[in-house]
Amino acid sequence: MGYELKMNAPAVGLDVGTSRICMAQREGDEFRYQTQLNAFVSIPFSKITGDVLKREQVPHTLAGPEIIVHGNESDRFADLLNVETRRTMDRGVLNPAEPESLAMLRKIVASLVPPAPDHRKACFTVPAAPLGAEENLTYHEATLRQILSDLGYDVRAINEGLAVIYSELESSNYTGIGISCGGGLCNVCVAYLSVPVLSFSIPKAGDYIDTNTAVITGERANRVRMAKEESFHFNGFFADKLQQVLSVYYDEMIQSLVQGMKQGFSNSRTLFKSNRPLPIVLSGGTALPAGFLGRFEKMLLEAELPIATNDIRMAADPLHASAKGALVAALADS
Repeated sequence: MGYELKMNAPAVGLDVGTSRICMAQREGDEFRYQTQLNAFVSIPFSKITGDVLKREQVPHTLAGPEIIVHGNESDRFADLLNVETRRTMDRGVLNPAEPESLAMLRKIVASLVPPAPDHRKACFTVPAAPLGAEENLTYHEATLRQILSDLGYDVRAINEGLAVIYSELESSNYTGIGISCGGGLCNVCVAYLSVPVLSFSIPKAGDYIDTNTAVITGERANRVRMAKEESFHFNGFFADKLQQVLSVYYDEMIQSLVQGMKQGFSNSRTLFKSNRPLPIVLSGGTALPAGFLGRFEKMLLEAELPIATNDIRMAADPLHASAKGALVAALADS
């Protein structure tokens, strides 16, 4: 890609996910990441509370009779108050049902991304259109572009699955399949020599697991998500009902992803006929539980995809792969 000589140029990569927003920067020989939960919660206003939050450097906004806590600390306050966190995004794009979505997304991005008076490069991720649906990402992409432009950046967007390929598949000259299993969507991209030839998303992802598990167990979806992130793993038997229900919906989500890949690859008129198997790399927070890779690989082999694959593996850093790939794209433009 020709970016090797520019790896220390000032640039930002931003993975804008339904569940979390992650910023990547290059410092010397290392990639550095900062992450904030893409959520917020309202708490009653008092001057004491406002002063304490300011002293503790908890990101928040005063809003009349309320204080809106946004980012990572929103989880803790939602748990204490026994309410759900509110989300700026739903299924990969701005949440149309949340009137505060745009204002809070701007606040969360600004808490991560420093102003850029020198118009340095920034690249942010956007999802692919759902499988079989028309792309309707114009407003979402334009909004994020404006937020970063207002901070002083020269901005471009990158497909989330392609960002995974840029992050993880340099050894195959960016040829292969990148999959990002996030909160709102699972994004799939097939690329040949860094050029995306097929991209789509599957709507069953982390939020689908959390919401349906919450209905069955009577827990709040936010608490289900925290339990899932802290302790869930695949091992075939669970004495705990929450873990057992999570395993059922995880299996359904993986099956939906695999069947979506089979359908998308089968119906594609643009998918090239590779003379060698394509590597697959998985990333995203929903792919983190121990045993996920094995379960995915088993279902994938059973599905008999119309293209040959090999080297099915997890990203080296699944939580940060999309942000790293976005940064690689930004550095390539620097």
